[in-house]
Amino acid sequence: MTDRLMLLDTASLYFRAFYGVPDTVTAPDGRPVNAARGLLDMIAKLLTTYEPTHIVACWDDDWRPQWRVDLIPSYKAHRVAELVEAAPDVEEVPDPLEAQIPVIRAELDALGIPIVGVAQHEADDVIASFAAQSGMPVDVVTGDRDLFQLVDDARGIRVIYTGRGMSNLEVLDEASVTAKYRVLPSQYADYAVLRGDASDGLPGVAGIGEKTAATLLAAHGDLAGIRAAAEAGDGMTAGIRAKLLAAADYLAVAPTVVEVVRTLDLPDADARLRTPDAAVTAALATEWSLGSSLDRAVAAISARS
Repeated sequence: MTDRLMLLDTASLYFRAFYGVPDTVTAPDGRPVNAARGLLDMIAKLLTTYEPTHIVACWDDDWRPQWRVDLIPSYKAHRVAELVEAAPDVEEVPDPLEAQIPVIRAELDALGIPIVGVAQHEADDVIASFAAQSGMPVDVVTGDRDLFQLVDDARGIRVIYTGRGMSNLEVLDEASVTAKYRVLPSQYADYAVLRGDASDGLPGVAGIGEKTAATLLAAHGDLAGIRAAAEAGDGMTAGIRAKLLAAADYLAVAPTVVEVVRTLDLPDADARLRTPDAAVTAALATEWSLGSSLDRAVAAISARS
């Protein structure tokens, strides 16, 4: 059995589960458990299909780090429910999902899947640091395109992309990223900076879309090369040059916001799959009516132990 690490973008998955599973799925006390059960079904499918030997549930200890907001104040601003002084802002999360977070953490604990977050950093940074520091091939499971920047064939890092749903999972390697976006994974962060991303409150360069961003990167290699060419007035139209120069302040700080952190000091995490404790999982299944969903996740883990 070849070692392979699977890194879960946990919030991305449980949000998808919440909206994909009917809220009529409830616990004995009437609390919805649709996200908790849906996440279990996702884990069972991922383990059965991709057969990792190790798994980590990566967590947003800070979903909107202040150091990113200081550079681009609009970063994820549209998703803020409450600004908090000297602590992570409160994200806008539906109450029925918020109530399930303790259940989700309890089921991950019962399955023996370590939950890892790092203060002042997003799950993306935790994922990137695990991937960069891992000595084994890595599968990153996410619906976030920004993590395409991690894809690296030489190191065996690929993305299992959930953006089209769990029934249409895409496995992205260097060739598929390049075919889809006309940029290399190593250029993807610069591409996102230029193009912008409304879902993250990232404005991009006004007037530069995906096609122009890809063309500029093909011609100049990276954002530094593009900015140097714009300053020199070389290798682009006057209109494109004017747009880039007008966005100089944004382009000076945006890469730090978009590029994931790969150098976090990660806590020790025993990520190897092991057969879960039957008494613990049985008690949890009864308490929260997790039933067959928890059974499938346990079976999938046991098959890889």
